Amino acid sequence: MMLGLQFETATSWAEIAKNDLRQILTDHAFAEQKAAANATSIIINYSEETELVQEMALIAIEEMQHFKMVHDIMVKRGMTLGQGTKNDYALHLQSFFPKTKDRLESLIQRLLIAGLIEARSCERFKVFSENMEDAELSKFYLDLMASEANHYATFLNFARKYQDKEIVNKKWKGLLEYEAEFMKSRGIKAKVHG
Repeated sequence: MMLGLQFETATSWAEIAKNDLRQILTDHAFAEQKAAANATSIIINYSEETELVQEMALIAIEEMQHFKMVHDIMVKRGMTLGQGTKNDYALHLQSFFPKTKDRLESLIQRLLIAGLIEARSCERFKVFSENMEDAELSKFYLDLMASEANHYATFLNFARKYQDKEIVNKKWKGLLEYEAEFMKSRGIKAKVHG
């Protein structure tokens, strides 16, 4: 199973996504924007963590470049970007952890959730690219996979740097199981995590 994920996306999801390209591209564009915003927010909230700030700055820039790439594909195909919607997937993941006032605990939670979002995006892009007759989009999604996998590793490595590895691994395992259960009812919408 890819990147530790415990549930595999069915190819039927790729069919749904292919049949509503404007919707999947719009959703993907906003997902990249939210990822950039999340990295920026981590910088704002943990500005004293120099190494983290430098890595998050790189991720924020890269995610905005991805946003622009998706938008460029849409424009080229005569599509306009639709309205962004609430990401119920990210909100669901956030509900796994108990609310905390502890700054460090909050950072660990954010890093693990961000890591899992990147891992699932990577997996979905793989399924999409492999089940796509559209050569341009197939290559585009295949190329993005490496970047998502790198981001996943970055978030996870920082979580393990700031807290005992054993504790972090336990939280990560719990989060993976929680996400897998949720994903069993997904795969029915033309959304990256839908």
